[in-house]
Amino acid sequence: MPPEAGSPRDWLRLAKADLAIARLELPPDGLLELLCFHAQQAAEKSIKAVLLQEETPVPHIHSIERLVDLLPSGVQRPGVLFEAARLTAYATIYRYPGQQEPVTDADHRSVVALAEAVYNWAAAAIGSADSLTLADGDA
Repeated sequence: MPPEAGSPRDWLRLAKADLAIARLELPPDGLLELLCFHAQQAAEKSIKAVLLQEETPVPHIHSIERLVDLLPSGVQRPGVLFEAARLTAYATIYRYPGQQEPVTDADHRSVVALAEAVYNWAAAAIGSADSLTLADGDA
């Protein structure tokens, strides 16, 4: 049975779907930047799931750093959340043509691994048994 629409588990379901896209092999004419965008979205939605779980209003923003700052003081904030702040660029700068450096395969793997770690933190924080394992993907 699917989770209640808009619930923390529903946000995690969307985050997991973004991770599935982020893990895809790059198709012909695809861009790693766009796969990294989906990794950023997974991390963003994961944090928003925890905000909802904690009954904290969820703003319509993409800044991982700002979202982490909104977490109530009683919520554990592992270092991975602060490291994930660098993912914000994939929701802003890298989505549009510009002066940024191209994303490498190593960058992509790193970004996906970081988003997976944020997802797993969120799944644990809301008490979901739906955390990711290496069997779920090789990133």
